[in-house]
Amino acid sequence: MGAGHPAQAHCRRGVRAVLEGLPAGSLALAAVSGGTDSLALAGALAAEGAPHDVTVGAIIVDHGLQPDSAETALLAAQQCGDLGLAPVAIVQAVVAASGDGLEAAAREARYSALAETAAAMGEEHPAHVVLLGHTRDDQAEQVLLGLARGSGARSLAGMPALVVREGTPFVRPLLHLPRETTEQACAAWGLVPWEDPMNSDRAYARVRVRQALAMLEDDLGPGLGEALARSADLLRDDADLLDDLAEAAVPDDDPAGVPVGVLADLAPALRSRVWRRLLLRAGSPAGAVTAAHVAACDGLVTDWHGQGPLHVPGNLRVGRADGRVHITPVTGGQ
Repeated sequence: MGAGHPAQAHCRRGVRAVLEGLPAGSLALAAVSGGTDSLALAGALAAEGAPHDVTVGAIIVDHGLQPDSAETALLAAQQCGDLGLAPVAIVQAVVAASGDGLEAAAREARYSALAETAAAMGEEHPAHVVLLGHTRDDQAEQVLLGLARGSGARSLAGMPALVVREGTPFVRPLLHLPRETTEQACAAWGLVPWEDPMNSDRAYARVRVRQALAMLEDDLGPGLGEALARSADLLRDDADLLDDLAEAAVPDDDPAGVPVGVLADLAPALRSRVWRRLLLRAGSPAGAVTAAHVAACDGLVTDWHGQGPLHVPGNLRVGRADGRVHITPVTGGQ
């Protein structure tokens, strides 16, 4: 299980930085789809577990979206076991239909399945963490997708290296590495990645963005993906500060709604953050809330002329009455 190829060393270095921050006896789990990035992550985690006195395993999520998904999950689990990862679990994710698209629904189901499984597996450990295999290419695609949607600075800040969902920390230790590195690492470790047919289906926005990014790099020169990822890093500190200020401005949910005067007194840049936070709190999917949605909501404060309620992603209704704005779920017949 050596790291003779530089790509293996790069992957291991990213994982090592995560494991060094864990107490002895902790549980670190790789989220493995069977694709190139997650298998390279699994290889690096298997190599780094013993030196850091950390139990290392894997969770394979079967979304059931492909005819051979069960066989794909078994193959991924077998490769994880061959690497020396244990425990290895295959879990089913129930992808519920929603108006936000299959990708968003599958992502939410995946996070829930990972968090629930990791929490159960980590009960006997002082800490547990789930490692995700997103790379710099994924980051660049996320930023370009945010640009296309016009979703504002938070989308342009890309994916954070650490996020906590349902009490489980999710870490992205390969976010600084290009996909080429994970491909080389898989080859060096003798791992056989699965190619998801959805990754070439132009029905999905992320696939179109990936192809567009490749064309842009052809036209503008190499390094565009790295530049987009670097821009995300620079914007993230600004976005975090604005988020903190937005949280302080409207810290709690009030069943009576938010006073219009509170919103009107905020600077426009901060008020747009507050709107976005209010929408997310109420249940709007983060990837579906665009700048146009926020601007329309803001019109209830800055350009109020009695307009009716707005409908926003997440099957929500935003309206103004009695000097307050209200965000409520749309119920049957409304």
